[in-house]
Amino acid sequence: MTLNLNTPAYFQNEPLPENTGLVGWSALVHALEVNAPVRKMCCVSEKYISGSQRHNGKWLVFDQRYAPSDNALDHITFALKHENIDLLILKRVFEKIPTQDIEAYIRLTPTGTMARRIWFFYEFLTSNILDLEDASQVGAVDVLDADKYFTTDSKLSRRHRVRDNLLGNSSFCPIVRKTEALQAFVNLDLGNKAKSIAGQASQQLISRAASFMLLADSRASFAIEGERPPRSRLERWGQAVLQAGKKPLNQTEMWRLHRILLGDDRFTKIGWREDGVFLGERDHNNDPMPEFIGAHQSDITKLMKALNECNNRIRPQGIDAVIQAAIIAFGFVYIHPLEDGNGRLHRCLINHVLAERKFSPPDMVFPVSSVMLDRIDDYRSVLQGHTAALMPFIEWQPTPNHNVYVTNDTSDLYRYFDVTEEAEFLYACVQTTIEKDLPREIAYLTAHDAAENGIMELVEMPNKLAQDLIIFVRQNKGVLSKKRRENEFSALTDDEVFAIEKIIAGAYEDFDNIRTMA
Repeated sequence: MTLNLNTPAYFQNEPLPENTGLVGWSALVHALEVNAPVRKMCCVSEKYISGSQRHNGKWLVFDQRYAPSDNALDHITFALKHENIDLLILKRVFEKIPTQDIEAYIRLTPTGTMARRIWFFYEFLTSNILDLEDASQVGAVDVLDADKYFTTDSKLSRRHRVRDNLLGNSSFCPIVRKTEALQAFVNLDLGNKAKSIAGQASQQLISRAASFMLLADSRASFAIEGERPPRSRLERWGQAVLQAGKKPLNQTEMWRLHRILLGDDRFTKIGWREDGVFLGERDHNNDPMPEFIGAHQSDITKLMKALNECNNRIRPQGIDAVIQAAIIAFGFVYIHPLEDGNGRLHRCLINHVLAERKFSPPDMVFPVSSVMLDRIDDYRSVLQGHTAALMPFIEWQPTPNHNVYVTNDTSDLYRYFDVTEEAEFLYACVQTTIEKDLPREIAYLTAHDAAENGIMELVEMPNKLAQDLIIFVRQNKGVLSKKRRENEFSALTDDEVFAIEKIIAGAYEDFDNIRTMA
């Protein structure tokens, strides 16, 4: 199939660099009018480029030697060789190209590596079987380059002589690139580092630290949604999160967590929603002004089943636990399967995967939500970086009850996505919890216990009063205020007050140093 490659002045609202033409995914999307965003736009120069390629704003510009012919299959080949894999674009391009053209292309080089990969991708993504005999007994090739992508243990497709090492199946298949940042995170071996830090403290101290971190995570998860629930609801949700990883992740478990999250289900349906859902504002008529729209309600059951199948595939494969958590948690929140509570359950799923994979110490929840709250702008940027690009391809109309109703087929928008940036963000949050939050919480409790014990050895008083005394001194920069000195602690002598202030300062010295460095 020959593409009409007239060079547009703009592509996806971005002006093309001078003396260039579209290539690869960009050319295919433009020429075939494919309904999918191009995440990294590429063009080919009419001139020689030093180093073969260069960046020009949002464009990656290739040297003229890379220019393929006007044939659509040649542009697919270029994209698979030189660009990031994009299964959404690839599927929708396949739907635009006549089947006989794809068959003819494969027959030209039936044993060729690229031909067999394209053949596999076509039948994998479209479920259409080409009129071709099975490949001859040539050496099998990987679908994804394991040096560039995180992959599973491969399954041989004998028909194509291709090893399927994708992270999912045709119904839900994320992509994670092996960026320098992700490789560096993986090499930190943070899971074992967390266990080492926890192993240096007593079990009783670790249990208390875990309780504080759990409460902080629960409070932050609600705060991200703009809610300040009562302590009882926080504790109820915290106990649900603490059970993360102890039961298989499936529809039953997700619905159980949803019920705990809501508490009161009189006005919100438990489980998968039966209507549309959107994130955004409303106009003066209360009609939706969506920034993002979740999957069509009729697609949710299949999408969630496929997400669970993806999780079951990658869990035993040795895929890094944090990367697995990013795939499942962000895949969940992009589908947005619930009427309410998607964000909180999305963050709960992170802890589920980390606990199930024994990445986090037993019965400990990393306060990832707390770090996300501290980095709320980055968190929103990561989410919107994915969702905003999809909105032009979601057709919708307002409903009489001021909701949204999606009118076109959008299921593929939630099946195929690159989760690399999400994984990098999540790993940075996990690193903070392990290298800063966990040591800081242990140091705080150690300091508090030392201060309390020191006070009790000097002056006999109730534990609660000693704890209050520590707080008052700490809040007043290491000195007991005149007001407190004359009221609750009037029975203390001046020498005792001075000694207590010195005990507290000494006990908290290491903690204050850690907090300063953080």
